[in-house]
Amino acid sequence: MKIVIAPDSFKDSLDAAGVAHAIAGGLAEAWPGAELVECPMADGGEGTLEAIVAASQGELRRQVVRGPLGQGVEAAWGWLADSRTAVIEMAQASGIQLLPRDQRDACRSSTWGTGELIAAALAAGAQRIVLAIGGSATNDGGSGMLRALGLRLFDAQDQPLAEGGLALAGLARLDASGVDPRLAEVCVEVAADVDNPLCGANGASAIFGPQKGASAEQVKALDQALGHFADHCAQLLGKDLRDAPGSGAAGGMGFAAKAFMGARFRPGVEVVAELADLDSLVQGADLVITGEGRFDAQTLRGKTPMGVAKVAKRHGVPVVVLAGTLGEGYQQLYGHGIDAAFALTSGPMSLEQACGEAATLLHARAGDIARLWRIARTA
Repeated sequence: MKIVIAPDSFKDSLDAAGVAHAIAGGLAEAWPGAELVECPMADGGEGTLEAIVAASQGELRRQVVRGPLGQGVEAAWGWLADSRTAVIEMAQASGIQLLPRDQRDACRSSTWGTGELIAAALAAGAQRIVLAIGGSATNDGGSGMLRALGLRLFDAQDQPLAEGGLALAGLARLDASGVDPRLAEVCVEVAADVDNPLCGANGASAIFGPQKGASAEQVKALDQALGHFADHCAQLLGKDLRDAPGSGAAGGMGFAAKAFMGARFRPGVEVVAELADLDSLVQGADLVITGEGRFDAQTLRGKTPMGVAKVAKRHGVPVVVLAGTLGEGYQQLYGHGIDAAFALTSGPMSLEQACGEAATLLHARAGDIARLWRIARTA
């Protein structure tokens, strides 16, 4: 009996490796003879870096960069020497988890630190950059990242523009003469799970701004500022990518990556699965167990369980999901490669309690699944 365990992290609780380990413990206790293969996964958000580096036997490098509000933060990035691939997780330098809830400010936050990580990758000789852009605290259209790489932004007085998305409303001139020329020589792949445009009702500001601290009025102002930035970029580059799918990802980081780096967008879980060689691991398996904190209809939009299910179904392997919560519409996933789904809790409990006891709950539910699977196989 071979079981592949390929979950995402459970936000505010366990990273993907911790989730996989807890599930493996429950399976091993209930089915001691089973072959268990742990393969922590991610979909482009927080935890993507660790999942890829662990699966690829890569190296974690660390440096202090500018955080979303200008504070110094120690950020990690990954180096896969054999393929000269750098793995950069935006959340490390510009992530929302770096700011307490009462300090989140979509108007002022900047992606500058992510640009510093990209510069470090270029200095290391990267030929390929995998840029995971989930979990950002920013709404600056990627302008901070571009400034760290040499783009200059000026106001009407020809003074350097302040950082942050709202300041873009005062942009009068762009100067790309100092942009790092190595950007033109590197292949950039953006790992993302959203396809929103930069502006409008479904754009970066409207959809993601509120969770980053923006009020209704600020959302409108930010949307206009990003549109103004896109106007200047279109004039500079001779192309307008504000409506391209994914341009609104990570507060517009997707727009900057497409416009200035020629980035190719791929579902984050697809990138992680490829680098982890999930396809080979699933070959010959009898069961795949995946999971995430909240499993609902939104999982269809490219979250980890869907990506894992696509791989498993190529090999005819059934897929079971373990989730912190089964949300509205989760049953839709049964028509897309998921065979069964279970919530962790065994009774009423608070979110805080569930997060604190996640490892124990995962262990118990995995054991229950193993016992049921053994019965089914012998029936």
